[in-house]
Amino acid sequence: MWVLQVLLLLVAVSLAARLLKRLLAGRVLLWFSLPEGRREAVATLVSLGLAALGYVVVAQGMGLDFGALAVLFGALGVGVGFGLQELTRNLSSGLTLLMEGKLKVGDLIEFGNTTGYIREISIRSTVIRTFQGAEIVVPNSAITNAPVKNLSYLSPDGRVDVEVTVAHGSDALAVTEVLLEAALAEPSVLADPPPKVLLHGLQGQGLAFELWAWTSQIHASLSLRSSLNYAIEQGLRDRQIELAGARQQVQLLTSRHGAAKDAEAQERSPLRSSLPDHPCFSSMDERRLRELVGSGARRFLPTGTVLVRQGEEGRFFYMVLNGAMDAIHETERVSRKLFTFDAGEFFGELPLLLQVPYPTTMVAAQDTTLFVVPSGSFRALLASRPEFADTVAQEVARRSDVLRSYEDCLRQRGLLEDADLGHPLQWFRERLRRVLAGRPPLATIEVEE
Repeated sequence: MWVLQVLLLLVAVSLAARLLKRLLAGRVLLWFSLPEGRREAVATLVSLGLAALGYVVVAQGMGLDFGALAVLFGALGVGVGFGLQELTRNLSSGLTLLMEGKLKVGDLIEFGNTTGYIREISIRSTVIRTFQGAEIVVPNSAITNAPVKNLSYLSPDGRVDVEVTVAHGSDALAVTEVLLEAALAEPSVLADPPPKVLLHGLQGQGLAFELWAWTSQIHASLSLRSSLNYAIEQGLRDRQIELAGARQQVQLLTSRHGAAKDAEAQERSPLRSSLPDHPCFSSMDERRLRELVGSGARRFLPTGTVLVRQGEEGRFFYMVLNGAMDAIHETERVSRKLFTFDAGEFFGELPLLLQVPYPTTMVAAQDTTLFVVPSGSFRALLASRPEFADTVAQEVARRSDVLRSYEDCLRQRGLLEDADLGHPLQWFRERLRRVLAGRPPLATIEVEE
């Protein structure tokens, strides 16, 4: 009966410690707005302390004399220590994980060939839930003694890399355009840092390219990589660019629809011939043209397509290659067209540089092709090409109707005074200088990434 009472009391202490852990992690610590990982660590340490104290109290209350058993425990400890080295190592590793907080419950990690979320960190092991729904129990010592990639340590942002190798003889700038079009068409891809295309080398089987695309949803990197691959494959096929190792196909019969599609692809002029016609880039050499093509991508809008809604934040800078875009001011009662951007003009610079929402809705007045530049590439373009920054400033000052459309929004944010409207060029150049002065150079950003 005495032994049974001791066992029942020890079981009661263990259940109380487990209940306290759940209560702390699920309710009490929620009031302090602690992240999930911190709540789990605190609750585990408190429950372990309560359990240890409870065991000692039970032992002393039942009349056990630790002094008399010290010699026996010492002798057993030597033998048990050799036999339970791995368990002791896991226990100490579990305490290290809980106290350091480098890995927390809810983090997305890559450990060896395993990728998944941490579901639980106990004193002996860590439970990882994979994307396939399996629960993997990993000893804590294996985690502390091996490199672990924590994909959500500081933020959920991350970079997705997509490698593409095309056949020799392919147009490198056309491939770059395909990759950037695929990246900029994905809503989850960030505009700052902007997507970037690198030509790794001229390998034996072809030209090796790599697309860097940053996203704020790194947990969905597999889905994003799949979407990018689909879009890249479609873009390469539309431009008749072959992948490395692709077999030559002899077409015996071609349908009318296929012939029309091939003709359309052939008539589509590459960016390297379209961009120099734009007034902003009429005097570009081959190297600068290559850098420009690598900073953005084309986007085609059918007539009536809404590009940006009034009140939305700006993420891109737009140049009209052909067609026209209407700026429409919408109210509860009426929609009024304020101005139109024709071929050779641009828009979107004020929302990007001044961090203000669009005061108008941008709609395609006709079938329009735009050159879309992400915010990060746009700032780098302004910093690296002072003549382009001066052209943007002069064009904004010339289009006084555009500046007036932003007037109320700029006044609310304290960016515009009454005297500024009399000298719009000087005002915009000053704002441009302040914005660029607070941005690190592009080379520094790339090295840090």
